[in-house]
Amino acid sequence: MALAALVPCMAAVPMMPTSPALARRAPAQVQARAQVAMALTKVGPKTVSESKPQIEISGLAKNRTGHQLPGVSLRLRYSAQPVTSRTQLDQLATSPPNALPNIGPAKPLPGAASPGATQGWTFKTTVRELRLRAPAGTPGVYPVGVEVLNSAQQVVGGITTFVTYMPNRPNFKPVAVGWVLPLIDQMHRTGDRTFTDDDLTKEMSPGGRLNRLVEAASGTATPVTWALDPALLDDVRQMASGDYTVRAPGAKASVRKQKSAVAASWLSALRDAAKKDPYFTLPYADPDVVALVRRKTPRDIGVAFDQRNTGVVSQVLGRAPDRHVAWPPAGAAGRGTLDQLARSALKDGGAFLMSSSQFQDPAPPAPPNATTTLQTHHGARKTLLYDEKLNRIISGGARTASGALLTEQRFLAETAMIAAETPSLQRTVVIAPDRHWDPADGVAKNLLTYTKDAAWLKEVPLGKIEAAPAQDRVFNEYSDDYLQYEIGDAHLRQVQEISREAASFQAVMTGPIKISYERAVLRMESAAWRTSARRARASRIELENQLSSDMRRVRIVTTKSKRVLMGGRSGRLPVLVENTLRDQSVKVHLVATSESNAKLRLGTLDPEDAVIELRPGERAQRWIPAQAAGNGNFHVFLELRVPGAKGRTYGSREQVTVTVTGYGRLALLITGGGLAVLFVGVGVRAIRARRRRKAEAAGDGSTGMGSAGTGGQDPGFPAPGLPGAGISATEFPGVSGAGPAGAGPGTPPGPAPAGPSAGSATAERTEPGLPGPAADGQAGGPAERGRDGD
Repeated sequence: MALAALVPCMAAVPMMPTSPALARRAPAQVQARAQVAMALTKVGPKTVSESKPQIEISGLAKNRTGHQLPGVSLRLRYSAQPVTSRTQLDQLATSPPNALPNIGPAKPLPGAASPGATQGWTFKTTVRELRLRAPAGTPGVYPVGVEVLNSAQQVVGGITTFVTYMPNRPNFKPVAVGWVLPLIDQMHRTGDRTFTDDDLTKEMSPGGRLNRLVEAASGTATPVTWALDPALLDDVRQMASGDYTVRAPGAKASVRKQKSAVAASWLSALRDAAKKDPYFTLPYADPDVVALVRRKTPRDIGVAFDQRNTGVVSQVLGRAPDRHVAWPPAGAAGRGTLDQLARSALKDGGAFLMSSSQFQDPAPPAPPNATTTLQTHHGARKTLLYDEKLNRIISGGARTASGALLTEQRFLAETAMIAAETPSLQRTVVIAPDRHWDPADGVAKNLLTYTKDAAWLKEVPLGKIEAAPAQDRVFNEYSDDYLQYEIGDAHLRQVQEISREAASFQAVMTGPIKISYERAVLRMESAAWRTSARRARASRIELENQLSSDMRRVRIVTTKSKRVLMGGRSGRLPVLVENTLRDQSVKVHLVATSESNAKLRLGTLDPEDAVIELRPGERAQRWIPAQAAGNGNFHVFLELRVPGAKGRTYGSREQVTVTVTGYGRLALLITGGGLAVLFVGVGVRAIRARRRRKAEAAGDGSTGMGSAGTGGQDPGFPAPGLPGAGISATEFPGVSGAGPAGAGPGTPPGPAPAGPSAGSATAERTEPGLPGPAADGQAGGPAERGRDGD
């Protein structure tokens, strides 16, 4: 099990720095890869003395070449002279063991000769054998190393650590140490309703990063001051309160997750661990305040510090913050940012928390302490300086068991050197690990335990260090070297565009606001995106899509063709507005604009009609007066605006085409009248034809148009004896003058009618008062055209 935990460390590449301060001190070149990797598994005891003289150093060696290494051996290296300064300590920690002057016992390492083979090793020695002693009643720090030699006695690997010697009769003042324990994480949501991943479940589970930090604080009596990001507790609270949705950026489907018991358990553990410790809140989502000020968009800093956003922490823990602390990302900020933080976070007092690398040491012989002051436009503010070197040691390289052991030994050595530098003076040190500190299992708890148990250290609350006398230290200003680590301008510019759209969205909401993008914008400005540009872009696009989708639920409804037909030169254009938001009422101002007032002039709506209030799921229609100068197609722009905000638009405008025809009301009345006359005439003709058919069927010769009695002959009709007179049409079909069906030769002629015969085709075409076939056609043509243009 130990081998499985240590082998990754032995073959790992150095961790990249996670902050500007760490990056600035990273070596320019990585040392050449050793042929034999070394890892520590034990260094004990942590502190040696005359009463505890035994020293044991154990570890593993692995041949990571592709060939045999015959004759491999180990040799102990050390220095009998204590380290004299923290600078020397830093140099020795980065040097190979053969830089140490003294040579100790050696032993063969045959098990590591084969390619990829691993063998354990142990050296046991004593304080006397290494000639270690405590200098003048103060702690002594001694470098100890183990080097690997091949058969030619060439160094092919090695590792260096430190042993701290404690005198039996100490004569120094212990160092006061105050811990800041950050609980900050990456962003896991874009909008408020959907998570982009479910990584928090893993982080809060046993063995997870957040779980280890809470367990470390609860498992020791060392006081800590918690630095809590409200966005993290907001996420966890939502997971613990009910079901939640997870959809990765760009994914089409989402996953429904059940109420998280892991989140509820972690929140309970945090409340228990923090119930006796003070805490302060960071701004919501820990925005990159330096980048926001540089882009001249500091408004969001005040929003992030607003009680409606930071109050999440008080609600979760059940008590208000104990301290007011402003901690810029990486502990570095310029004057402008510090002024903004003083106004937003320290308006009621408190202190800055910054890296010691941002200040010069005090004038000799005064040793550097953790408390100073910084002048801002809002007055002088106390400033707590965390030890940059200790932070670098603690925050980096402690992800594996061997790295954790080296970290612990180095922590003890560094703090012992601080105590030994000025034994007669009280020193203060603040430790604030990296915001996303991810130590190996047990490291955080061990470091807190050593702070309380080490004889040269004294654990104190952060407030006590803040109350200590302030030193005069010169502020170094913000270095341009840090610009490359800030969130990029392009990202922030696009986030600000989203913010403006979200502000317009919220401005049209009425009643209780149930949809907010304020926190979503703050999440996109988080300093956590400094190391995740690709994830930042994906999350930003996802947020933009969510906002656009929500805003489109309040819209102007148009047809697919986006065309409106208007018969005549004047009329009213119908406009339909709808709100399909589930639980949010809105109020919008409808505005219509003609592309050319000379061609199509639009009237204005009454103020009470132009401003439209819509409940969830409600629609409303408005009619806009219009006057056209002629026929044709004219463009009209329809848009929604924020009521009371002059010219402030909501969403995107719609363009519709108004088609104007020449058929107005007068034309329709004329056409309708003509159709009415046509229908009446047709009805009269139908009645006459029916009466004629009845008379003919009765056989009285009556046509229904005149008297049925006798009368003289009409010279206009054929007389008896003339060809065709009285001849049946069935006998001589096609002969002109044939009588009606059923008439025979013996049928006497009836009296002549007093006008043209009603049964005549010519009479049908020429009967006064009735339109003929040509009139029917003329009446039908305009009617159809009118319908097409309606």
